[in-house]
Amino acid sequence: MNKLTAENFWQIWSESAVSAPAVFYRLYHNNDGSPVCYTMEDLPGNYIEVDMNTYLVGSYNVRVVDQKLVHLPTEALVKKLQPNSLTGTACDPQDVCVVVDENVSHVKWSLQ
Repeated sequence: MNKLTAENFWQIWSESAVSAPAVFYRLYHNNDGSPVCYTMEDLPGNYIEVDMNTYLVGSYNVRVVDQKLVHLPTEALVKKLQPNSLTGTACDPQDVCVVVDENVSHVKWSLQ
């Protein structure tokens, strides 16, 4: 019977140690560059590798262009309904959700 010594223990430990799998962060995207998901999994599809901070933020206000991440300006994405006297959709003066005929009293709304 072999006696387990500290030297034998460390030798057995080092021989049986399993190396940790590689850690990677990916942004999967469509063909047009729009993001699908951030993940640490190996999935089928188009992806680029991103750093940990980009992965943790997980912004979908980005596009992939030439395999590089491009952040979109936020002001270009924000649109809101505003009254417009010349063009737009005719709505009830009391409720913008009710579309009315242009021959009755109305307020026109359009996206700005």
